[in-house]
Amino acid sequence: MDNNINDYSADFPILDQQVNDERLVYLDNAATAQRPRQVIKALTNFYEQDNANVHRGVHTLAERATKDYEDARKKVQEFINAPTANEIIFTKGCTDSLNLVASTYGEQNIMPGDEIVISIMEHHSNLIPWQQLAKRKNATLKYIELTADGELDLADAKRKITDKTKIVAVTHASNVMGTITPLKELATIAHQHGAVIVGDGAQAVPHMPVDVQNLDVDFYAFSGHKMMSPMGIGVLYGKAELLRAMSPYQFGGEMINDVHREQSTWADIPFKFEAGTQNIAGAVGLGAAIDYLSNIGMEKVQQKEQQLINYVLPRLVVIPDVQVYGPQSPAKHTGVIAFNIKGLHPHDVATALDMDGVAVRAGHHCAQPLMEDLGVTATARASFYFYNTKEDADQLIKAIKETKEFFNIGTI
Repeated sequence: MDNNINDYSADFPILDQQVNDERLVYLDNAATAQRPRQVIKALTNFYEQDNANVHRGVHTLAERATKDYEDARKKVQEFINAPTANEIIFTKGCTDSLNLVASTYGEQNIMPGDEIVISIMEHHSNLIPWQQLAKRKNATLKYIELTADGELDLADAKRKITDKTKIVAVTHASNVMGTITPLKELATIAHQHGAVIVGDGAQAVPHMPVDVQNLDVDFYAFSGHKMMSPMGIGVLYGKAELLRAMSPYQFGGEMINDVHREQSTWADIPFKFEAGTQNIAGAVGLGAAIDYLSNIGMEKVQQKEQQLINYVLPRLVVIPDVQVYGPQSPAKHTGVIAFNIKGLHPHDVATALDMDGVAVRAGHHCAQPLMEDLGVTATARASFYFYNTKEDADQLIKAIKETKEFFNIGTI
């Protein structure tokens, strides 16, 4: 492992503690990331110096808060290389963003007999909205299957996406197996058939450079809390011509142009999709998280995670009675690794690892159709971020071996 990549763990106060008398190793980053001091400071400064409601206020605090909020929108635009800032909509999170598309563009454009195509490895957030839309509209929901090694089957995608397809909604990176999806190729296939493509970037934007123009996605959703911002803030990117043609998702203040007794007109994008008081502090925190990541460089973030996976995955797959799901090659992985220990329930595994200070997640990871496809009800999941270290990886491997020994599972 290249030691020239900086160790950023000192910027994260929460990591400097012990759990169950062991050094904390936080490997639940796919669920939520930790916050560096820089983000925490930005939140504190906002609440101590600039806290006010945004837009229309003419007093100094309102003007400062509005600038903070819109500066954050600009930072998001530049971070994912969207053409304009008005194509960036702030939401509650990735789930909210995906529901917005299903409830607006989907409601307006899906008709009986149309097809919606997703993959079998989708998070429920990018599955249930389309499942329910298909039911409401008497449309057909189709699933792209996986290859034997856990990658999206591009050949199957070409079969499933047809001229009847109106929406293709696919994760950019799996929250279970760390599989990276060929989103750009899928966008090309979708557009050849006249469909729009929706990218779920929750597990991609925090971990790799993302360029929505290069990907040519029509919509792209992600959460802030997985990239070190406060919880409760998310982003929906959409192409301007599509957003302008869509009806508002919610109604109330901030999203109107004119309101009369019998009718109302809507503000232009992005404001017509941001009804009511938004999570202003969350947006400020997201902007600070983007500043932090940009200062490192997303190429270096991805490189650091790749080095960690290069180090830990080969050691994990050779442990007897440990089953790793998804690609076995580190080059085909993000920092997410799903695994089981033969004979142990994943919750027991996670509890045992926690006794060794290692925080992982166990369950179906909001991906039950994928679990069915894998033939399991749940897995344990270790997920790395750039602030993790080689020592964290060593402690994970040691804890897994000690767990096997404690439960007398096979050989060590």
